[in-house]
Amino acid sequence: MAWIDALFKRMVEVGASDLHMTSNTKPQFRLHGDIVPVKECDAIPPDQMQLIFKEICIPSVWETYEATFDADFAYEIPGLARFRGNLFVDSRGPAATFRVIPEELLTFEELNLPDVARDFCMLSKGLVLVTGPTGSGKSTTLAAMIDFINKNRPDHIITIEDPIEFVHQDQRCLINQREVKQHTASFKRALKAALREDPDIVLVGELRDLETIEIAIETAETGHLVFGTLHTTTAPSTVDRIIDQFPADRQAQIRTMLSSSLKGVVAQTLCKRQAGGRVAALEVLAVNSAVSSLIREGKTHQIMSVMQMGGKSGMVLLNDALTKLVVSGEVTPEEAYSKSIQKDGFVDSLQAAGVHWQPGVVGQPVMPASPLPAAPMDMPADMTPEHGEAYSAAPGPASAPPPAPALGLQPSPEPALPNDGPTQEVGGEQQPLEDPFEQYKRQRG
Repeated sequence: MAWIDALFKRMVEVGASDLHMTSNTKPQFRLHGDIVPVKECDAIPPDQMQLIFKEICIPSVWETYEATFDADFAYEIPGLARFRGNLFVDSRGPAATFRVIPEELLTFEELNLPDVARDFCMLSKGLVLVTGPTGSGKSTTLAAMIDFINKNRPDHIITIEDPIEFVHQDQRCLINQREVKQHTASFKRALKAALREDPDIVLVGELRDLETIEIAIETAETGHLVFGTLHTTTAPSTVDRIIDQFPADRQAQIRTMLSSSLKGVVAQTLCKRQAGGRVAALEVLAVNSAVSSLIREGKTHQIMSVMQMGGKSGMVLLNDALTKLVVSGEVTPEEAYSKSIQKDGFVDSLQAAGVHWQPGVVGQPVMPASPLPAAPMDMPADMTPEHGEAYSAAPGPASAPPPAPALGLQPSPEPALPNDGPTQEVGGEQQPLEDPFEQYKRQRG
């Protein structure tokens, strides 16, 4: 068992989404959206961090890391989960970020995806995009859509990913999963090759550059269903981002191609739940004849108006999705406001829904708590590495590699969140010191 496996197991136990490893710093989890240090674990020096990473990398990944100081890869603990890793170097030394990829694929119902997403899965051809900032759950949503297709259609699916995240088993579909740098040189090369591999559906993990975007649009135009991702925050901005990738003299042609090939956009943003965990707010664009005409004529700024009137087609604006989460009590108005792009419109949407809230006003009524029970938030057990002999980069005999430090884990019977802070004596007992801003709000209220 690799040394870092214990951190991965604890990461899954507490429900963290990411693990951050930085030299000379304690390992840190992203727990329900917040960065939380593993206080029971010591800071790890650069030489030991180097050994920890090398232990879980295949030779080709490690060679890439040493040559470029960056590397993407996937690591799996059978029976637990897969982890998407990125190795890099910063001013403190070797570092990495790992994201957990559950072995169990989440369903449409578990993700609360809208019905129109099922309609996208049953298309025979076209381009469907899932967008959002990094860490917003795009891969999870796409995996649920591919899983739905796998259970309901007898087709051939090719996925092109960097790295492979969710592993799909053949059900009604034949699925070929290709990893960039392991099974193909690049996204664009694999996408070109896919046209000769008789696919019905192609998933492109990320539309990174102009050529990849162009081939994806052409693939959708030639009678294939193409899924892809972009790092955009709203559905209308996704259309603009694609068109703006191309030179000015080609944009009219791309608008025409996109107007006929684009079928839908799901733009998602993760919000913190009041009861713990996170929930996605989804903006959905289902391309109809009106939207297609606006794209072709270069009037993408009017798409939002069409979306406001397209509720029957399954279209949803981000502000409406955020308002629904606030009204249901799942998220606070403050959290939803911070995720909104058009903040004035969001406040108006709240007012129309009967929620009287204004940003920046102290002492406002608190929204009712979510009816869902809060999940336990245990923190990792003692994971203090017992530093052994320091790693030396000095060359030695070929048959005798540098000795690895003795890295061990000391279990702790009672894990706890790192919530200790300054205290004050009140009535003979030690009480947490009240935050000055919270004190100010209480006095004003």
